[in-house]
Amino acid sequence: ELLETASKGGGENAVVRHTQRNKKLFVRERLKLLLDDEPFLELSPLAGLNMPYGHVPAAGCLTGIGKICGIWCVFMANDATVKGGTIYPIGVKKQLRAQEIAMQNRLLSVYLVDSGGAFLPLQSELFPDKSHGGRVFYNEAIMSAMGIPQVAVVCGSCVAGGAYIPTMAEEAVIVDKIGTLFLAGPPLVQAATGERVSPEDLGGAKLHSKVSGCSDHFASSEKEAYECIRNVISTLNYDPLPEEVTEHDSPLYSPEELLGLAPQDYRCTLPVKLILSRLMDGSRFQEFKAHYGTTLVTGFGHVEGHLVGIVASNGELSHDASLKGSHFVQLCNQRSIPILFFQNTAPHTAEPRSISQVGHFQLKAQAAMMAAVACAAVPKITIVIGGCYGSESYVMCGRSFSPNFLFLWPNARVALVDSRHLSTVPPAEDSDGTGDESELKHLKEKLEEESSAFYSSARLWDDGVILPQNTRKV
Repeated sequence: ELLETASKGGGENAVVRHTQRNKKLFVRERLKLLLDDEPFLELSPLAGLNMPYGHVPAAGCLTGIGKICGIWCVFMANDATVKGGTIYPIGVKKQLRAQEIAMQNRLLSVYLVDSGGAFLPLQSELFPDKSHGGRVFYNEAIMSAMGIPQVAVVCGSCVAGGAYIPTMAEEAVIVDKIGTLFLAGPPLVQAATGERVSPEDLGGAKLHSKVSGCSDHFASSEKEAYECIRNVISTLNYDPLPEEVTEHDSPLYSPEELLGLAPQDYRCTLPVKLILSRLMDGSRFQEFKAHYGTTLVTGFGHVEGHLVGIVASNGELSHDASLKGSHFVQLCNQRSIPILFFQNTAPHTAEPRSISQVGHFQLKAQAAMMAAVACAAVPKITIVIGGCYGSESYVMCGRSFSPNFLFLWPNARVALVDSRHLSTVPPAEDSDGTGDESELKHLKEKLEEESSAFYSSARLWDDGVILPQNTRKV
């Protein structure tokens, strides 16, 4: 339901205004014309959901990965039905994440620009800092120097800072009558100089194709523009690493069953091999150190024909499990094998334990595994299938350890602590307990709300919430 809400952009009225009054294609229709028939992976579709500055996903842009002319691309497409395509802080964050993916994986980048520029009332969250709007242009220059092609289509307003996106791209197409490109639009020109000028005369397709040279290609319609950009891509002479087409077996157990295996209650830990048997090719898994540190499962297998190392939580990360994890991650790094992490952190038991039970060296062992994960120079993909609590989220390659991709199942919980265990905190010595109890109740409610998968995804702490049964495909 949330994905359906997000797919409607700014809502029915805004879509009607965009398509009928302004004679423009809805952003998802544009992608159909641009991308090959294969499905694409939309990145963080719930970004901005229910955040303070919008009742709809306020990112105002779609980002994703798909194929154009058989070449894997990252696309960034403004959705002008959300606040006129105006860029909000979450929209900048979303674009920067897409560019990071493009750089890390050397993927061609395509920009569909239809934006009113930065949302001025939030300029302090959009403009001045290193990770704000200007970083988009910096990244464009860096990618160009890296030899990663970037192309753009001006298919609507392209105002202020947004005007640099197509002008810094290698080749740009502008659509007649609907594409405009200028630093300041007609209202600001009139305010500054008193002159009345039409958008077309100030920065329309004919002006930029014939006079300024800001655009490299003129298109009389949107359909023609996307055909043109596909032709441009086919002449870039950009051949990413060839993909090996390998025959592979399906799991012996249906991935559809993963929906029924997603843990909804974290008082116990689901045996993670039940999950793996529905993800690995032929349900084959060569386990590493099977009888040692059993609260972490490690081993090798294939997913869709690709050899991967598996590091999967199977309970609390003990001293032995952490040592096993360090050893296995270093093996994967040595052999250049990508690693799949499955986070299913067990909540720490509420019952008190002796120091000997906790383990003298658990902290040091977890630190060693953190270092191994951070330094492993292989692709890392993390899926949070259950709890993602505290330091174990770092050890298991959470967001702060920069996995290439991080996805959550809808039941995932992301938090520093499990809120249910806060009830075990003793009251202060000089307190009667009532104030403490009220404060604790409020804190638990806050943590509960902030640890949901959707709260995380709205803030772009991950690359999206995915259905369990789609994990293999994603």
